[in-house]
Amino acid sequence: MDDPVLRVQSQLTDRDRVLLGWLYDHGVLTSFQIARALFSSLDFCQRRLRTLYRLRLVARFRPQRADGGSYPYHYVIDQLGAEVVAAGRDERPPRRDHARVERRRWTSSRSLAHRLGVNGFFTDLAGHARTHPNAELVDWLSEAECQRSATFTRPGDPGLVRAYQPRVRPDGYGLWAEGGVMVPFFVEYDTGGEQLSVLVGKLDGYRELFATIGRVWPVLFWLHSAAREANLRRLFADTAPQVPLATGARDRAATAGLCPAEAVWAVRAGGGRRYRLVDLSHYVADNREAA
Repeated sequence: MDDPVLRVQSQLTDRDRVLLGWLYDHGVLTSFQIARALFSSLDFCQRRLRTLYRLRLVARFRPQRADGGSYPYHYVIDQLGAEVVAAGRDERPPRRDHARVERRRWTSSRSLAHRLGVNGFFTDLAGHARTHPNAELVDWLSEAECQRSATFTRPGDPGLVRAYQPRVRPDGYGLWAEGGVMVPFFVEYDTGGEQLSVLVGKLDGYRELFATIGRVWPVLFWLHSAAREANLRRLFADTAPQVPLATGARDRAATAGLCPAEAVWAVRAGGGRRYRLVDLSHYVADNREAA
């Protein structure tokens, strides 16, 4: 019997496999995000995406703008692509309606803009790494993966720790490497729709998580605007959070032509200086080893 997964395997590049894995894990990416992260040009990217679309590995949709026109193509995993990813990971095949459910989820989801924003944060990092040989986005976990018990525990951790399910819901986790320095971090992506007090309240969940797993990593608040960042930092100054954190503003970074890997991060007692992501390595600690 002809197996479509086996038939298509020989037509895939390593880059294709990375892209399919991202779509399987993170839901949806625009053509611009994919080009930034993985390709040397948008034209080359679009040609390859058309090929993957014809092979039925990816599906796509194009939302309409409220003021007329349309957004770029948004890509999601198609059923054959999901089966290829599962086979490559030695996992059980996805449900037969996996791709249809995912496509419907994102074409009708009110959380689409937020998901694209979070994914854009990580594809910007991947794009920076693509053009900087000493940098790498080593790991990228979705919100759903961050919620699974034992995701952030290690072999030898007590059973209660390994069964722990975080109360906090990070928008993503990443592991950034640059110049031989590794920086694990969590991301809180702000669209400007939540009360700032809600963002401050999330720190309790991070304190609990870090106390449970015995490690401390920076929490990055990627804010809608410089004004909103300034207001949040005033609240942090009043509450004296016990969690290592850094804040950045997307409008300020865009104006300066900078991405999250670069000097966009403000920290407590930083004196107004902006730090690169790799500079936040001094926030990384292992409490058990330190003890």
